[in-house]
Amino acid sequence: MRLVIARCSVDYAGRLTAHLPSAPRLILVKADGSVSIHADDRAYKPLNWMSPPCTLKEGSGDDTNIWTVINKAGEKLIITMEEVLHDSSHELGTDPGLIKDGVEAHLQELLADRIETLGEGYTLIRREYMTAIGPVDILCRDASGATVAVEIKRRGEIDGVEQLTRYLELLNRDPHLAPVRGVFAAQEIKPQAKVLATDRGMDCVVLDYDALRGIEDDKLRLF
Repeated sequence: MRLVIARCSVDYAGRLTAHLPSAPRLILVKADGSVSIHADDRAYKPLNWMSPPCTLKEGSGDDTNIWTVINKAGEKLIITMEEVLHDSSHELGTDPGLIKDGVEAHLQELLADRIETLGEGYTLIRREYMTAIGPVDILCRDASGATVAVEIKRRGEIDGVEQLTRYLELLNRDPHLAPVRGVFAAQEIKPQAKVLATDRGMDCVVLDYDALRGIEDDKLRLF
């Protein structure tokens, strides 16, 4: 991973245009090719980013201060460096990944094996579908062929909805998957999380652990 702290401005050119004026920012260049630009006031969410696969070209000649990041769709992230304050690279190696709560991991496995319980005609694409910011629990298709991302929690709270929101933002940038809608699934969903998820167009599903194991009625409650 390469960490660059620089005073820079950023321009995005693609399906829309966006401009970040000059300011000190952190630029992360990861081994998977992704590039993300961060400020110091918004926790982990980047101001702008380019998901892999993409290429980074550092300028040469009279344009040594310009970085251009291009993805497979031809979209560009142009970073104009005014002053580099720090530039270092670190070998992190292979990450072992997030170890989920035992119940969450089992819920994911059970729901993937019985994906049709989300609705007739649902088919599994894969479990742990990797994105630049982590794996989506389940990626599947509904009866119409539309892509659905499912985030599974033991207890559904606002942070889980925010997590699914970030995944959807990334997945909907992929023309092979878009449009992607979200399903927030948990054994218990807090009222505030339900309101936020519904407002963002997500379905909320209450999972019955015993029912998924075949001990009781095997239908999920969708509301």
